[in-house]
Amino acid sequence: MSNVTLRIGGRSYTVACAEGEEAHITRLGRMVDEKLTDLPSGGGNNELRSLLFASLILADELHDARKAAATAAPPPAPPTPAPAPAALSPQALATLGQIAQRIEILADTLEQAATTP
Repeated sequence: MSNVTLRIGGRSYTVACAEGEEAHITRLGRMVDEKLTDLPSGGGNNELRSLLFASLILADELHDARKAAATAAPPPAPPTPAPAPAALSPQALATLGQIAQRIEILADTLEQAATTP
């Protein structure tokens, strides 16, 4: 276990924490201190009441963040890969060859017609 000293509302507090958590606990203490500092002064608020209000503000912010995360749109699904092309039968390949020959003949005919005056 480790000890961390937090400065909140002008007072020091020593808090026990797990090894390696010191920086995180220090950041959390700063957050509480910032909320406490943001509270309006006066109004008969004692230290305990001020800490209560700071805690409520932080809890409200946490609630809003969790609610926003729950209603956020889920990430888009990764794209599905294109299906592999189906293998063509020998008959289909022969038919495609014949169609390609006809297209070649038509293209030659069109070229000759375009160059003939």
